Amino acid sequence: MLGITRVLASLVVAALPWAAGAAPAKVMAPGGPGGGYDAAARVPLQVMQQAGIFTDGFQVTNKGGAGGTIGLAEFINTSKNDDNAIMSMGAILVGGIILNKSPVSLDQVTPLVRLTDDADVLAVPMNSPIKTVADVIAAMKSNPGALAIGGGSIGGVDQVAAGLIAKSAGVDPRKLNYIPYPSGAELVPLLVSGQLKLALSGLSEFKPYADQKRLRIIAVTSDKRLPGVDAPTLKESGVDVVIGNWRGIVGAPGMSKEGRAMWLDRFQKMHASPQWKQTLEKQGWDDAYLAGDDFAKFLDEEKVRQEQVLKDLGLAK
Repeated sequence: MLGITRVLASLVVAALPWAAGAAPAKVMAPGGPGGGYDAAARVPLQVMQQAGIFTDGFQVTNKGGAGGTIGLAEFINTSKNDDNAIMSMGAILVGGIILNKSPVSLDQVTPLVRLTDDADVLAVPMNSPIKTVADVIAAMKSNPGALAIGGGSIGGVDQVAAGLIAKSAGVDPRKLNYIPYPSGAELVPLLVSGQLKLALSGLSEFKPYADQKRLRIIAVTSDKRLPGVDAPTLKESGVDVVIGNWRGIVGAPGMSKEGRAMWLDRFQKMHASPQWKQTLEKQGWDDAYLAGDDFAKFLDEEKVRQEQVLKDLGLAK
């Protein structure tokens, strides 16, 4: 009996190296705690736990700055060949790499999935004379420097959206008075007090304050109106601009084929779960699921698209 026990024990030990997922996941969020990348890192793993898909736990490291490129650099340098290491990322990081002339890039990581899209909204103080997108354009044309516009990081979705609105109106985007802030939460008191005349941020960050009547949403950047938001799209308002802040997950540099398949299977099961559908509704996220090779192809196209947009706006050479 003792011999059988030893044989079984040796078989278990021999199997352990193949159990790549039998350890807590190491998750990099290239932004501060409580921000969009933090939620994109934590929430999918929490849903996996709730749904019984992956229950070995996870640890999130927050490393913000330079449009997410500081976190990307640390992830690349510390996670090579680690099948348990993943990182949240999205549209802002693609632009951040271009703007910061980053020595590291997304070509060095393993694309896994695009998960969500968070439409931007344009918001003004409750008592603002600006009521519509037409009013925004009129203010830009009259004196672009006098219109203090708040939003996220330089070159991010918020600034690009503001620049595209200006460009559609024949206003040089480089003349806009755009003021970047680390998070949408920091914009709210400045908008409420009138220090900012206009602000752009994700719906999930602004909607609670709009519901509380602390600010007013005058337009959304999605291709169709959003549930629970009484505001038109930019296209309805005569501005042919559709843009969103998509977010996804990449794996470590050198992640094995088995590790990639393991994570793709987990995310596929998560995406199909009722818990994820409830989470999308609760967070105000649009489902933008795209996995594996399809996501890798999208990333390649997105790099080209963003570089051209940033050049058009005078933000990149």
